[in-house]
Amino acid sequence: MSAADSHILPVYSPPEQIFVRGEGCWIWDEKGDKYLDCIAGIAVNAFGHAPPFLVKALTEQAGKLWHTSNMFKIKGQEELAAKYTRDSFADVVFFTNSGTEAIEGALKTARKYHTANGNPERIDIIGFQGSFHGRSYAAINASGNPSYLEGFGPRLPGFIQIPFGDEEALRKAIGPTTAALIIEPIQGEGGVRAVPDETLRLYRKLADENGFLLIFDEVQSGAGRSGKMWAHQWSGITPDIMAVAKGVGGGFPMGAFMASKEAAKGMVVGVHGTTFGGNPLAMAIGNAAYDELSKPDFLAHVNTVANHLGQALEGLKDRHPSLVVETRGKGLLRGLKLTINPKDIQAKLRARKVLVGVAGDNVLRMAPPLVISEAEIRQAIDAIDAVLTEQAVQASA
Repeated sequence: MSAADSHILPVYSPPEQIFVRGEGCWIWDEKGDKYLDCIAGIAVNAFGHAPPFLVKALTEQAGKLWHTSNMFKIKGQEELAAKYTRDSFADVVFFTNSGTEAIEGALKTARKYHTANGNPERIDIIGFQGSFHGRSYAAINASGNPSYLEGFGPRLPGFIQIPFGDEEALRKAIGPTTAALIIEPIQGEGGVRAVPDETLRLYRKLADENGFLLIFDEVQSGAGRSGKMWAHQWSGITPDIMAVAKGVGGGFPMGAFMASKEAAKGMVVGVHGTTFGGNPLAMAIGNAAYDELSKPDFLAHVNTVANHLGQALEGLKDRHPSLVVETRGKGLLRGLKLTINPKDIQAKLRARKVLVGVAGDNVLRMAPPLVISEAEIRQAIDAIDAVLTEQAVQASA
């Protein structure tokens, strides 16, 4: 079907392939062509396509109970929340259907905290240019990307953007109306930029000194993608609130925001809710996914293959200095900043049956399933190498 014949709202421009089946790190289109998937639904399919243990968890639950809404207790929520809080800074969890909803809840929690403390004037959320926090109205205002905001009416009050990593600008932005600072430990859409550990530690210090909350957006960087369960754990500090999604469901739509008991003090009965969030199907998947992610051997594998990928990308930079400016990211969320349009490289790789993503600031993005092997990484790197070589030859002709 051509784009002109489609009845889908035209806010995306996907390529012609229609994928119908997946297994592990591989995905097949309706013509039967096989592709190596190195973007994993944008860091979602943490265990690859159709992992048997998640298929089992979902089908078993599907035969029992699908939905009750949160007007009733859901056993799977209690079980998964206990696991999340056992292994993190958080005391409480609220389950959502998506990362955007998790961010929305995190922002509301931060402002409600100050109201509960008698400081309702503290509404300002400080964010960073190049960030991406979702597509809801609050989320696009938190990100501040002009292309996402244009045409949707006036900016919401209480959202401030500063340059990425600019300590002086941050200190100037902090004031008596500051409610929270929100940041991705590894920016995804903004160009696969990892925030240095010492910078995250500085943000924690400034939050403590000035009485505002620290929100980490780990929607893309969490669920083992960095080599630890949550990317901020590399820094040794903790946030007050965290939003998660994508990989935590292993391909099934689910997310959550988590908070310390103190940060969540304003979130009492009636101030927030969801009909579908934390439904029994999602919780069956979420529990099975977290149990797998929590295995030491699983994260050890992620770190092993991530080191291999990082070294291989550095090799590409050395071989193609006119095309690759730098390598970026951490774990299995990596990027190549290019001197050319990464979408052109993405298309040529797709023609070679390798799927990758792109991100802002001219970055070719890789976020493969966490179960990817070194051999599969080599196959992807060889394809990128070949495409970059072709590009260099064409440029010199």
